[in-house]
Amino acid sequence: MRVIVFGASGMVGHGALHASLRDDAVTEVLAVVRSPLDMAHPKLRQIVHADFTDYTAIQDQLVGLDACFYCLGVSAVGRTEAEYTRVTYDYALAAARALIAVSPTLTFVYVSGEGTDPTGKSRQMWARVKGRTESDLQALPMTAYMFRPGFIQPVDGAVSRTPLYRGLYRATAVIHPLLKRLFPRHITTTDAVGRAMLAVAGADSNAPTVLRNPDINHLATAKG
Repeated sequence: MRVIVFGASGMVGHGALHASLRDDAVTEVLAVVRSPLDMAHPKLRQIVHADFTDYTAIQDQLVGLDACFYCLGVSAVGRTEAEYTRVTYDYALAAARALIAVSPTLTFVYVSGEGTDPTGKSRQMWARVKGRTESDLQALPMTAYMFRPGFIQPVDGAVSRTPLYRGLYRATAVIHPLLKRLFPRHITTTDAVGRAMLAVAGADSNAPTVLRNPDINHLATAKG
């Protein structure tokens, strides 16, 4: 299986990337990045690309892919709706359209978030934008899964790019096992998200198209 990862330098993308590199069923991992990742692996190939609304220059490198793990995203804090929409909606739809043009059987996995609102009625701007993104991705002619994780604990060296979140994750790292026992439906890890992505990308996946933490953790456990 050949996979492509967007957002590999971020916390969730780190989980998807490393889970893919560890999986024997994955033969190649492409990481689309603005700046090269500080790592090397026999299965990893990096594509440095600047414009995430236009993939014409690299489209010939996107042929024959089996799965896309789309983990690229930003916090809505301090951003206008237009700014957030450009990164969250425009970038994701551009990537999906470019991929299905040359890899039409590809499975697209989009990382959204718990609380995403596809009805457009939420008072929270991020929830409306994520909801619109989910809906329009699902309307495209491709197999698509929407991941809506709740709290994600970073593991295996994954680090959030948002300073506020980094402090929160450091504070909860020690008590993560306790939180997982107390709130199993709301807690997952970056590794579990990555392994669940690989599970839904498998040919025999019977997973729901919208997955929350219980679904993610179940698939991750089954994936081993």
